[in-house]
Parts: sequence; C-alpha cells; structure tokens
Amino acid sequence: MLNNIKLTLEYDGTNYYGWQKQKGFKTIQGEIEEAIELVTKEHCEVIGSSRTDAGVHARGFVANFKTNSNLPIEKFPIALNSNLKSSIKIKEAEEVDLRFHSRLNCKKKTYRYIINNSKYGTAIYRNLETHIPQKLDVEKMKEAVKYFEGEHDFKAFRASGTSSKSSVRKIYKAEVKEMPNEKIYIELTGNGFLYNMVRIIAGTLVDVGLGKIEPKEIENIIKSKKRENAGKTLQPQGLYLLNVEYEECKQ
Repeated sequence: MLNNIKLTLEYDGTNYYGWQKQKGFKTIQGEIEEAIELVTKEHCEVIGSSRTDAGVHARGFVANFKTNSNLPIEKFPIALNSNLKSSIKIKEAEEVDLRFHSRLNCKKKTYRYIINNSKYGTAIYRNLETHIPQKLDVEKMKEAVKYFEGEHDFKAFRASGTSSKSSVRKIYKAEVKEMPNEKIYIELTGNGFLYNMVRIIAGTLVDVGLGKIEPKEIENIIKSKKRENAGKTLQPQGLYLLNVEYEECKQ
C-alpha cells in the first residue's frame, strides 16, 4: 500500500550544495534519497519544504516522500539515520494524507540569522554563524526590524535571477534578539520568502546597526522596490530554517 511519509529533519549545510539535488554536487535531497533507497529498496523522490542554498542550515526542515515499504513508521528515523552522514539527522517520521505536499501545503516558515558580534569571532562556530566585528547598535536594529512586519512588496530584498512571479510576501513576526556571548539573532516568520530575502534583510539590519541606515529609512527602502537601496547579502552560514508550519495534517 502506498504511504506518504512526512520527515522532520535538521542538518548542517556547510559541506552541501544546498537542498535541491544537482548532478555532480552533494546535496541534502540527494543524500536523503540515497538513504531511502537503501532502506526501502525503492527510488523515491523527496519533496522539500524549502530550497535552502549552499552553506545554509536547518533545525526543523520538513520533507515528504511516497513509498510502498512495510517498514513501521517508528523505525524510519533510526533506519535512515544509520544510512546518513552525521551532518543530517531525521528527528521524526509520520504517515500523512497522500495529498500532503511539504512545500505547497506550507503556511508559515521561520528563519533565524545568527551574528557573532564579538571582536575576534570564533574558530569552532565559524561555519554556523556570521562574524561582524564592528559593534552593532542592537536597539536600533530592533526598531528597524518592525518595519518588515506586514504584507509588502519585497522586490528591494530579492536577489537577481529569481523565478518568483510576485515579490509580495507577508511577514507575521520580525525580531532582533540580543543573546549571550555577543550573539545577535534575527528571526523572521512569514508565508514565504524570496531568493536570498532573509540574508538581504539581515544585511540591511547590519547597516542599521552600523549607523549607515536610520531605522525609519527601512519603510522607504521597501517602498522603493530597488535592490540597490537595501544592504548587502550576508553570508549563508549564519542562516537557519528553524521550523515550517502547516494546517493540521490528517492521516
């Protein structure tokens, strides 16, 4: 009998060329599909909730695939993890309705961007955060981030080459958090994100923190719809997909 399996996973994207399978490159999707084939003896296409870029990480990524395997659902995480590298971990597996699609049925996604704002940074976490040695004004960043909340045309925060027809997105919650050990978290929850949108927003907020942009200018940058008015695209290693939310998924 055909079953639709929903996976929740986390991964360190440092050594991968993003989520999406690409010939000649090591990707998260490719690694998971290989593991599924070893476990089920079937070739299954794995559908991902997002197409994270090279070097980007995930704490609560959601994917799904269809299989005729009789393996009990509670055995899938153990079986798959035993065939995956330690940089990818399946945290949960559940049977869902055959119509469930991890990308098309997604209602909200939350991303976190981590900045290390210490003078020298860290060797150990260099691939898991972005180092900004200049002292940032976090209070100004907190003020500025609120301008991103609501439904806007985020064309100014979209990288060139994107295939999205519309650049209108809705941000439900936008926060800047000052954390211990001179860390700064930028967290955004929205109904969808454009290519590099979170990294460009993070770069713009860094410019606010450096005094290059005043918080109130964010509103005009959004309205301008011009990429050159926003900040630079920050590096990928500071970015995490934290979680993906759906309406109740019935079996």
